[in-house]
Amino acid sequence: MPITRRDFLKAAGGLTITAALSAALGQRGANIDSIHAAVAAFDAHQTATAASATTLAVERIVPSVCLLCPSGCGLWARVVDGRLVKLEGSPLHPINLGTLCPKGQSGPELLYNPDRIQGPLRRVGARGEGNWEAISWESALSLVAHRLSTLRESGHPERLAFLYGETRGQMRDLITHFTQAIGSPNAISHDSLNIEAAKLAHLLTQGIYDLLAYDMENANYVVSFGSSFLEASRVPQRFISGYAFIRRGRPQRGKIVVVDPRQGITGAKADEWIPIRPGTDAALALGMANVIISAGLVDREFVEGYSFGYEDWDDEQGVRHKGFKSLVLEQYTPSAVAEITGVPADIIARVAGEFATNRPAVALVPAKGGLLNGSANGLFTAMAIHALNALVGSVEAPGGVLVQHYPSCPGWPELPPDPVAARGRQAERVDGAGTQFPLARHAYQAVADRILAGHPVEVLMLYDANPMYECPNGPGRWAKAFEQVDTIVSFSSFLDETTQYADLVLPDHTFLERWQDDFMEGLGYPGVALRQPVVEPVYDTRNAGDVLIELAQRVGGWVATAFPWPDFVSLLKEQLQDVGVGWDTLTELGLWVQPPYNFANRGSDPWISDVIGRDRQLAPRDGHFDFFSRELYCLLRDRQEADLQRLGIQARGDELFLPHYEPVSFPDDEHEYPLLLNVITLMSLGAHSANANLPTLQEISGMTVGETWDSWLEMNPEAAHERHLEDKDRVWVESAHGKVQTKVRLVPGLRPDVVNLPYNQGHRAVGRWAQNRGVNGLELLGPASEPLTGLAAFTNTRVKVYRA
Repeated sequence: MPITRRDFLKAAGGLTITAALSAALGQRGANIDSIHAAVAAFDAHQTATAASATTLAVERIVPSVCLLCPSGCGLWARVVDGRLVKLEGSPLHPINLGTLCPKGQSGPELLYNPDRIQGPLRRVGARGEGNWEAISWESALSLVAHRLSTLRESGHPERLAFLYGETRGQMRDLITHFTQAIGSPNAISHDSLNIEAAKLAHLLTQGIYDLLAYDMENANYVVSFGSSFLEASRVPQRFISGYAFIRRGRPQRGKIVVVDPRQGITGAKADEWIPIRPGTDAALALGMANVIISAGLVDREFVEGYSFGYEDWDDEQGVRHKGFKSLVLEQYTPSAVAEITGVPADIIARVAGEFATNRPAVALVPAKGGLLNGSANGLFTAMAIHALNALVGSVEAPGGVLVQHYPSCPGWPELPPDPVAARGRQAERVDGAGTQFPLARHAYQAVADRILAGHPVEVLMLYDANPMYECPNGPGRWAKAFEQVDTIVSFSSFLDETTQYADLVLPDHTFLERWQDDFMEGLGYPGVALRQPVVEPVYDTRNAGDVLIELAQRVGGWVATAFPWPDFVSLLKEQLQDVGVGWDTLTELGLWVQPPYNFANRGSDPWISDVIGRDRQLAPRDGHFDFFSRELYCLLRDRQEADLQRLGIQARGDELFLPHYEPVSFPDDEHEYPLLLNVITLMSLGAHSANANLPTLQEISGMTVGETWDSWLEMNPEAAHERHLEDKDRVWVESAHGKVQTKVRLVPGLRPDVVNLPYNQGHRAVGRWAQNRGVNGLELLGPASEPLTGLAAFTNTRVKVYRA
């Protein structure tokens, strides 16, 4: 009989998972030696079992971390005779606690996928035609290093752009360090496609440029504003665990309210679903704030002692400024908000009262997908939602919002005094972040338009980046932009839509073949898991981290001195040396965490240094939550009227610096295109292009509507009846930017003025199970970027639907 996880814990002296974690940390309680003994007993048992079989087999268990979604769940990989045969959840990992979703279970299909790129490739013929020749790693690295050297010799290293997708731990910093060492400011994240609005809102209010964590297990009341946390949040497994505990893991069951035009899985499992008019969440949050303030239900200690701008205030010149309280009481009465949102005033008042009187209560800001993207309203919406947490004192409090802490690392070496690189780093970013888009840190989708507008890129590098597919209205714009780029280098493991246009492909290992650290998110307390090879590389691929280090060394000179490590594993060992556990233990257990979360006392030094104001650049780091955003005030107070109009901001005066509702601008005619298009992310396929080429995930892609291996359009039965459509009819979905044909499915849990298209179908490439299957709803969206924040526009496209 195979040993089970329960047997494993018994072998560790009957430890619970919590005790095992404590043991792994060397905390009081269980001895860490018992975990080592248990691991050894586990391996010995498996080896003995295999040896007793008719055909001798060598079996081992290797810990790792999943990368098929952002949860970063811990894995135990079962390897027999050097081949991966099964993945299970690690019982030591605090995110998934021994469970593993179907995406994680499908990992072997990624590893052994027949459509993976098997070695370095060089394009032959025109871009996009799919003609390649295999070349050696020596040739590939020499070609790229020579091109980077030429770029520097020409005096224009800033014409390197490095686009990257999902990166945690050291990989994000490595990409940035590499790009800056060459001499370019253009390390550009895809965050502007999804999570950037939430991060900016947290910065402008709490002073933390990051996604925050939520202590759902201890919350009594949860209001989710479009976060779809059970299927498409940033860390879905973490939310699933919190949801389960709030429901059945404690004597007092908490209440969950979902505010979303689409009910979805999260709304179906909530206590209450509020089908709000799309794009009006800010007004609802401020309407709730009106009720809470009017009823005297605010956390008086917090708003008076640890916030700024709640009340009206005078500046140094004696000028009176409006505070949050005055704005909310004047403009956001329940009756006025009901007209904006379509939510009845009595429901607004009731939910607000329940939220404020059933503490701890928490309001969830959407942290993934495009629900906050489309106009400046997205940023102010996230600010308004987070202001609710401040009103009821749920910032840095049990059952509320937590700051995500990370392991302590030595930091990266200072860049050498390279005059060529120093000049290049001072250039304007090619994505327009900080210039064309004043608040933006990244504007990934804008790179194509900026190249076409005359901002030159000579070398484009891509890591987990497929902009032709994942950007609104992407294929045509990016194909034209690529015509202006001399050299395109992709690290993709598959010939996805963008890699098809590359000149060189340096295929990365899959996550099951490489070393990489993963800083845990969603817990609050710090933790790191170690992704390590569970098998030898299946093909002639290399870890992209190793490739970047070798490229830097081949470029030589100052660039080489910026990379003193022989390989990526050496870099990891150096950066993780202070986490509190040795490398051998880290590789054996696969993780290190430091629970529990230590709440900072209000006004204490940790409160000021780590919780409120840590990342502010212009506003005071004084431990005060900003209802009136001083950071935004410093950035925009001197802008002229014409500039504010260009930025698309409708508010003026003090309202501009406070959470407020900005009506979403729809460029298309509402009479011709009466339905709002919502491109939704499913739990099954997620956002990674490669997931669409995994048969297991295609097989479960649309279980909620009984559709798999294809796309579908979700439509309310009332809207379908008006158009004389029946369930499963073939329909055209048309916007001002294009049209696609798919099957309509009637879904009652959806507002009649909204239709939904699932994401991650409609690929033109990637592989045999992804290609030419379904439609990509992003091709219907407008290509514009939001002028203030640089966010991709996901929520302001209207469509019409008619029988095919």
